[in-house]
Amino acid sequence: MKKIMRQNLYSLLRVWGVVTGIVIAGVFVHCSRVAAESAHLNGRQYLLAPAAAIQAEAAVPTEHADLGTSLPLWSGFPFAGILLSIALMPLLTPQFWHHHFGKVTAAWALVFAIPFVLAYHGAATHEILHIYLKDYIPFIILLWALYTVAGGILLEGAPAGTPLTNTVMLAIGTLIASWVGTTGASMLMIRPMLRMNNARRSKVHVVIFFIFLISNIGGALTPLGDPPLFLGFLHGVPFFWTLQLLPEMLAVFAIVLGLFYIVDTFMFRRESGSRQQPRAAASSGIRIRGLHNLLFLAGIVGGVLFSGLVKLGEFHLLGIELAWQDELRDLMLIAMGLLSLKFTSQEIRAGNGFTWGPIKEVAILFAGIFMTIIPMLAMLKAGTAGALAFIIGAVREPWHYFWASGSLSSFLDNAPTYLTFMNTALGQFYAGKSELEAVHALIAENGIYLKAISCGAVFMGANTYIGNAPNFMVKSIAEESGIKMPSFFGYMIYSLLILIPSFILVTFIFF
Repeated sequence: MKKIMRQNLYSLLRVWGVVTGIVIAGVFVHCSRVAAESAHLNGRQYLLAPAAAIQAEAAVPTEHADLGTSLPLWSGFPFAGILLSIALMPLLTPQFWHHHFGKVTAAWALVFAIPFVLAYHGAATHEILHIYLKDYIPFIILLWALYTVAGGILLEGAPAGTPLTNTVMLAIGTLIASWVGTTGASMLMIRPMLRMNNARRSKVHVVIFFIFLISNIGGALTPLGDPPLFLGFLHGVPFFWTLQLLPEMLAVFAIVLGLFYIVDTFMFRRESGSRQQPRAAASSGIRIRGLHNLLFLAGIVGGVLFSGLVKLGEFHLLGIELAWQDELRDLMLIAMGLLSLKFTSQEIRAGNGFTWGPIKEVAILFAGIFMTIIPMLAMLKAGTAGALAFIIGAVREPWHYFWASGSLSSFLDNAPTYLTFMNTALGQFYAGKSELEAVHALIAENGIYLKAISCGAVFMGANTYIGNAPNFMVKSIAEESGIKMPSFFGYMIYSLLILIPSFILVTFIFF
C-alpha cells in the first residue's frame, strides 16, 4: 500500500511540475513579449554591433538597463521555483528528489531560458553566455579544486572529544576556512571531529556548531573562504578587501565558540554521571597523511591571487569579454585538482570517505540557479526603473542589507543572494554606471553596505541546511557515520537559539 501511495505521489508531482512549468512559461512568454517590444530592437542592434562597440564601457550598462527595465516581475518565478524546490522537496519527497533533482533543476532552468531567448533573442543569449562563462564555470572550478585537494588530506589519531579539544578543533577549522574555503575546511575537519567524538553519546550539537563555524562563519575573510565572496571578487571586489570583515567575524566567532564550550561542557558532564568520560589512548598521536596536498592548496591560493593582481589583457569568446589572467587561474586550479588525484593514494581518500556525489549535486543545482537568477540581477541593477524597485525602496540602511541578504541566504543560497543584494546596492547608488566602476565607487564611498551584504550572506548561510553548500555535505557525512541529525526545522531551532541573538548583537555593534 505504501509503495502504491508513493508511486501515486510521484506521478502527481510529475504532473504538477509539468503543469506548473507550462503555466509559468505561458504567463512569462505573454508578459515578456509585451515588455520586449521596445527591447527587441536593442537586442538585434547589439548582435549587429561591431566588436569595438561591444567592448565600449558605456555599452554594458545600457544593455543591462534595457533588460532590467523591460523584464517583467514574472521572470523571477523560475528563480523562486528552483530555490523552493531545493528547500521543500527533500523534506516532502526525499526519494523523488534524490533520484530526480537534476531533472527538476533542468526543468526550472528551461522554463526561464526558452521564453527568455524567444523574447529577447541576441541580448538573452549574451546574458546567458555571460553568467556561465564569467560566473558559473569559475565558481564550480574553485569548489571542485578545493573539494578535491582537501579530500586528499587525512587526519588520523585525533584526541578524544572533550569540551577543550572540541573547542580547539573548531577554532582551528574556523581560522583556516578563509584560506582553504568552507568546503575545503569542512571536508578536512569533519571526519576527525566525528572520530574524536565517537565515544560520546551527545554529538549532534558538535556537528551543528561545526556547520555554524567551519562551514560558514569562518569563510568571511577572503574570496577563497565562501562562494559569495568569490563571486564578489569575480565582479571587481579586491581580493584583500574582505579582510576588513575581521572585526565582525571575530565577534560572531567568539560568541558562538564560547556558547559551544558551555553547551559541550554541560553535555559532557551530564554523560559522565552515567558513563566514564572518554579519554585519549596513550598511543593516539595525531598523524596527518597526504601533506603534499598542502602544496596544491597553496597553488589554488596562488592562482586566485594571481588573477586578482595581474592584468594580462582581454579577449572575446562568443561575444563575451574574458580576461587572460582569469583563464590561467582556472587552468591552474584544474591542474591542482588533477595533481592531487594523481599523487594521492586511494587509501587516503577512502579514509576520508571521499566521493564525487556532493560536488556533483552542487554543480547541478547551481547550474539551474545561475540560469534563473539572470532576470533578478538585471531588474535589480536597473534600480528604481526595474520591476524590483520596491526592494530598492525597502532596503536602504546597512542593517537592512545585513538582515535582507542574511535572511534570503538562510533559505535560498548565499552565493546568488550576495550577488542579488550587491546589485541592489549598485542600483541604489550607481545605477547606469559600468559594474566595475560602480563596485569601486561602492567600496570607496559606501563600503559599510558591502560589508553588511558580505557578513549577512556568509554568516546567515548557517541558519539552515540549505544556506550554504558545505552544510549539505557535513550533514550527509554525519548521517553516514550513524548520527541522527535534526530535520530541517529541528536544525533551525538551534540556529534561532544560538545564531539569531548573536547576529542581533552584531547588528547593534557594527551596522
